[in-house]
Amino acid sequence: MLAQSRLDTVVLFVSSLARSVAFYRDTLGLAVTPPAEGHEGPYATTTAGAVTLVFIERPARAGESPVLVFGLDGGIDRCAERLAGQGVEIVVPVSEAPDGGLTLDFLDPDGTVLSLYQPPGAPR
Repeated sequence: MLAQSRLDTVVLFVSSLARSVAFYRDTLGLAVTPPAEGHEGPYATTTAGAVTLVFIERPARAGESPVLVFGLDGGIDRCAERLAGQGVEIVVPVSEAPDGGLTLDFLDPDGTVLSLYQPPGAPR
C-alpha cells in the first residue's frame, strides 16, 4: 500500500516552540520558518535533506513524538479503508491538515503513531 509513498516528513511535538526553533536554527544551523500567513499554528518547519521537519507546540506523552509521515499523491480515503479493513487502529481519521491537505494517523503493532499526508488538491 505504501510502496509508492515516500517518507517525507517527521513531526515533533514540542513543549516550547520558541526554544525548539532556537535550537534547530541556532545550534543545528537549519533554516526554520514559521507557518505561512493564514495557516493554523503554533508550528514551524525546516528541511534536512529531502525530509521536512514540522515542530508543533502541544503536550505529548512519551512515545507520541516524533510522528513519521508518509506522503501520498492521492487516495488517502482508500488507504484509510484498507488499513481499517486489516484491523489497524486508526487514532485520527482522515482530517484536514493545517495547510489544507489531508492527514490520517494510525498505530503500528507497537503503538507507534504513523501518519499519511496528501497535499491540498490531491484526489481523495
